[in-house]
Formats: sequence, C-alpha cells, structure tokens
Amino acid sequence: MKFDIEKIRSQFPVLHQEVYGKPLVYLDNAATTQKPQVVLDAISNYYTKDNSNIHRGAHALADRATGYFEETREAVREFIGAKEAAEIIFTKGTTESINLVAATFGRKFIKEGDEVIISTLEHHSNIVPWQMLCEEMGAELKIIPITDSGEIVFEEFEKLISPKTKLVSVVHASNALGTINPVKQIIDLAHAHGAKVMLDGAQSTSHLQIDVQELDCDFLAFSAHKLYGPTGLGVLYGKREILEAMPPFQGGGEMIKEVTFEKTTYNEIPFKFEAGTPNIGDVIAFKAALNFINDLGKSAIKEHEDNLLAYANELMLPIKGFQPVGTAKEKVSVLSFGINGMHPFDVGVMLDAKGVAVRTGHHCTQPLMKRLGLEGTVRASFAVYNTKSEVETLAEGVEKIARIKNK
Repeated sequence: MKFDIEKIRSQFPVLHQEVYGKPLVYLDNAATTQKPQVVLDAISNYYTKDNSNIHRGAHALADRATGYFEETREAVREFIGAKEAAEIIFTKGTTESINLVAATFGRKFIKEGDEVIISTLEHHSNIVPWQMLCEEMGAELKIIPITDSGEIVFEEFEKLISPKTKLVSVVHASNALGTINPVKQIIDLAHAHGAKVMLDGAQSTSHLQIDVQELDCDFLAFSAHKLYGPTGLGVLYGKREILEAMPPFQGGGEMIKEVTFEKTTYNEIPFKFEAGTPNIGDVIAFKAALNFINDLGKSAIKEHEDNLLAYANELMLPIKGFQPVGTAKEKVSVLSFGINGMHPFDVGVMLDAKGVAVRTGHHCTQPLMKRLGLEGTVRASFAVYNTKSEVETLAEGVEKIARIKNK
C-alpha cells in the first residue's frame, strides 16, 4: 500500500491550523497523538445514536452499545496478539493499569523480603506504584542501571535478579529517550527465576508490532490516546490464569455475580476488574483508531517514523550547540535534546512561537534525568502524519535558537 502522507494528514482536522500566525507543526506525539476524523465520528455517533449503559439492558440501544463495546475488546485482543478477549481489561490509562496490578497482584503475591525490579528508564507511573507497594509490604525495589547512551545494562540485570524477585516491571520503549528495551530477553530471564513480567507499552504499542504470546509477558499496559484514540482509556492485558488468581481492584456494579449482606461473589474476567459504568463511548471509538492503524500497517508506519527520526538527526546533529540525549541503537521515533546553556523550557517557548509543538522538562522521568545529570530535555516525537518538511521547520528553529545562544 502506498504511504500517502497528504491523504493521511487530511484525516486529522486539528493539524490544519495556525499557531501565532505559523502553520502548526505538532511534534508532541509521545505525550498524546491527534485523532483522525473516523475516531471523532465514532464518538459522535455513539452519543447521537447508541448512548446506553452496557451489559445489563434489555433494549435495542443497550444491545447495540454492548455489541460495539465488546467488538473493541476483540479488536484489542487481535492488535496485541492475546489468546482471548477475556484477557483484555479496560482502564483509565496506562497509569491505572499499572496501579491495578500493584494493588491486586502485588498485595496478594509480593510479601516481606520479596523483590521488585524496574529500570532507570521508567516513567513515574512505573516507579511510584511499586515504591508504594514495597513500602507497604516490606519488599525491596531494585533498579536496573543504564549506560550514558540510555540503554539498560543487561549484565547488571542478571546480577540483580534472584529467587526473591517476584515481579519485573519495565518500559518497552522509553517515553523520554525513545530507547527500545530488550524485553524478550528480560522476560525469558525473569521467567527462568520464577518472576512475572509487566511491560509498560504506552510508547511501544504505537510504534512496534506487539505479540504478547510471542513475547510471553504476563502483563502489558497501554493507553488509547497514544494510538490515535481517545483520552481517558487504557488497556491492561494479563494472562488468564494470573488474572483469575488476582483479587478485584474495585468494588461495585459489573464486577459481581451475586451480592448479599453476608457475602459477595465476583464476576469472571475481564468484568471482575471493570467495576461501574465504563468509558463506553471512548472504548467504542478506540476500535476506529485501531482500524486506522491496521489499514496503514504497523510496518509502514514504523518505516515512515524511523525515516523522520533519521532525517532529524541528519539535519540537527551538525548544529553547533545541539546536544542529543539518548543515543541507543534501537529507538522509537523520539528525539530528546538540549541546546548548550539553554533551559529546555525556554527552547520550547521559542519553538512554540514558530508554530512547533514539542515537550520540555523531565517527561515524568526525574530519576532518569538525575542519572543523566540533566534538569530536563526538549523532546520532539514523530507520528504517522508528520512530514520531512516539518522536520526541516524544527531543525531551522533549533539552528536559529542555537545561533542566538552562541553569539
């Protein structure tokens, strides 16, 4: 299939606007992606035609809404290669998915003296829940170190893991640097020591082909809004046998089979973990986002994004004062950088004045920034609708800013 970038861009209404009199160049895709018209239409169609609560109604609207909702669950199953739709749980986002595992699997299976391993690359959402759990249970949190280029030191992971390790939770692709971790090796080694593995797939699911059965991960968490879908919606994948052994996350409607004042029996998975009325409209619209990705093809999207990243490096590395941060051999399309002597926020504001939207700061990875000796970075992150001309606009802006600083 021909990769028609102008046709793709035409499907995203938000891209066709000016900021401060300049055409918008949106390069903050690692924070959230924009939404194609098919997703916007799916949200509107649900609320104008099918709005109803699901699973419990006996009328036509409830039946339609339930059908569409469960179709998305099946689409997610297929998208990540899960064995069955029951292993797909809908949450508010990656953060809630990780917290769900910490609060249920963690409290049941991690005890005093046990160990949890994460890496230096982690987002706060994959640090804080484990800190809270370890403090509560008397377990130890261990950290896999990284190199100056932003790659984990696998040999150190081999030294850290032990029979006490109950869970390894690592990011698949770093939101701050773009580093792709060797997750299959991590999973295999962890399983050899009897530990379970959780992957933070918030960044990887939008860039890389994911097959949870091939990877053999025990949990995978990701968010719809980084996959051209709505905000406020996430996914937790878990192997059936593990999910069934975990206690519920929240109590309320839907997650029960029968309630009496004496005892409550819980529903089957996935409903055991989906208490209350879910985010129905956004779940239904998420299927349209997945269809959009599937129609283009993950491999074609990745090739396009990789080309943009390579082009950005080609244009920006020669700029005097440009300092790339995170130079791993395997990366998704994230370019993190600094300009010598300038605060990242100042660079971001100056780029914004040129219509270029980037992210600045620590990117919710403060321990990583401390390891690198930085207060923060400027981050440009590329998506399916970005173009080489937009990369050129970014590079021109960075070159002008660097020239001002170096005068």
